Amino acid sequence: MIVGIDLGTTTSEIAYVDEDGKVIVIPNSDNELATPSVVHIKQNGSALVGSEAGEYLLTRPESTFMEIKRKFGTNEKLMVRGKIYTPEEIQSHIIEYLVDCAEEYTGEEVTAAVITVPAYFTDVQRKQTIRAGEMAGIDIERVINEPTAAAMDFGTQNMSECEYILVYDFGGGTLDVTVLELFEGVIDVKSSSGNNQLGGKDFDEVLMEHIGGNRYKELIDDPKSEMKLKQAATTCKITLSSDESASVRIPLITENLSIDIAVTRKKFEELIKPLVESTGEQIDTAIKDAGLLKSDIQRVILVGGTTRVPLVRRFVEEKLGITNNPTEVHDLTPELMVVRGAAVRAAILDGVIDEDESVVLADVCPFSLGVKIATNKGFVVDRLIKRNITIPYEYSKVYTALEEYQRGIIFEIYQGEHDNAYENTRIGRLDLDKLPQRRDELAKAEVTFSYDVNGILKVKARALGNDNTVAIDIDINNNDLPVSLPVKLSEWKKADGASKLRPLLRKAQKILDEYIGDDIFIEERLFIFHDMCDGARADLIHGEKEEAEKKAKLIKEFIETWKPPSESIWDDDF
Repeated sequence: MIVGIDLGTTTSEIAYVDEDGKVIVIPNSDNELATPSVVHIKQNGSALVGSEAGEYLLTRPESTFMEIKRKFGTNEKLMVRGKIYTPEEIQSHIIEYLVDCAEEYTGEEVTAAVITVPAYFTDVQRKQTIRAGEMAGIDIERVINEPTAAAMDFGTQNMSECEYILVYDFGGGTLDVTVLELFEGVIDVKSSSGNNQLGGKDFDEVLMEHIGGNRYKELIDDPKSEMKLKQAATTCKITLSSDESASVRIPLITENLSIDIAVTRKKFEELIKPLVESTGEQIDTAIKDAGLLKSDIQRVILVGGTTRVPLVRRFVEEKLGITNNPTEVHDLTPELMVVRGAAVRAAILDGVIDEDESVVLADVCPFSLGVKIATNKGFVVDRLIKRNITIPYEYSKVYTALEEYQRGIIFEIYQGEHDNAYENTRIGRLDLDKLPQRRDELAKAEVTFSYDVNGILKVKARALGNDNTVAIDIDINNNDLPVSLPVKLSEWKKADGASKLRPLLRKAQKILDEYIGDDIFIEERLFIFHDMCDGARADLIHGEKEEAEKKAKLIKEFIETWKPPSESIWDDDF
């Protein structure tokens, strides 16, 4: 059996479609439809999941994890009882638990799943999600975007509808805004925008700070006090979704402090207003990228538990001028629409639902994907696949080596929308060697990007002239390079250790300013010098002072031996 899984930041769900075509959301061992995404690692290394694990948040916070999905896409590792875990290892326990519940409920073996991810999840985060499924012992047949899954749930029940729909998916840890067109059983995704670092968790944090008052910093420095504050804030937030005020009582949060205050909905909305209003940027971007106007949107589907917050609903209604409530249409909770859609997709793959009679899905790539190239303006990302293009998609482009007799080309692969490579996420690297060498001729290589229905990128590079080819399926688990997270290079001067390197980088920049222009950025070592300067700045922002200082030594050597070149390699045809 193939099931649908919504692996959420705060809760996770599993569902399937029965022989009668009905979507069944499977209860867990506590008879809950939504399982808290909490994992406790016991002394013997085994794991507890869900509400049972949540009981250890206060007593064993050092070995109990929640909201682990927010750590996907980082280089962070987790130390538990002397053993190092990756975020996907922790998440695999949640998947394994859900699968066990499904097998117990149905009496059938679960061999595979369709799993959902935020539309704005990067290639790295999608790979980690697939890896978590593999660790749990099941095959991940498809990875689909959460707003698209919610739209599949709606579309399955409204096959004859023809309208432009905006899915506003605001969960515990992520925000996605997707615009799609539904017409006669076809879901055509037009655009996606979002923020994978914004969710109900952030509402909790501003509420925690308010409740903690002038003792807040002291409280969050202690894991047990922090968890008591977190649980109180979450309960308060949920209460304020239905009541005008909530009482917060935390007896003996520390040995000499108890908290007993009242929080009004008005105060809560005042605290979260900037966060809620910031989502307007994603709404505007998604509509613009779809080539539509706000007036073209005919329906809004609210998905995710955070949309239960009254201010969130009011903001979306006022922003778009639409007051339809999808929960009244479906008689469903916003938290279950995603897993229901995943179950529909799983049933299509499993043959339970006839593909010819089901919803047809056309999804998009939410990020631009490209390679770092040298130009007369410095290093930039050349985008082979642009965001919001319909997938699956493949594109090829030919690149030229910088110098005669160049033996190889390194293609660094980036994801993101900034021109400067360092302000995007580096997700992989491909080394093409054995380039053909001919006098007075620069070698050329063809690079092909292929983005599949799971949102996973495959890259191939082929040397023109001898067809030497290398290819990779971008996978951080097998990648020689660590994932490089994006930075804002203009902020490097604020970083620790920047003052020490500032005079050196100022000298370096004078050279670059003189020889970077419309037609005078000229030889390979100057490209490398330019990249090294940006790399040192990025290292400082990442807090990697030792790496920055290593680059600084090489930058100093370059400056001391620098001699201006005599001619330019740039011409009108380059």
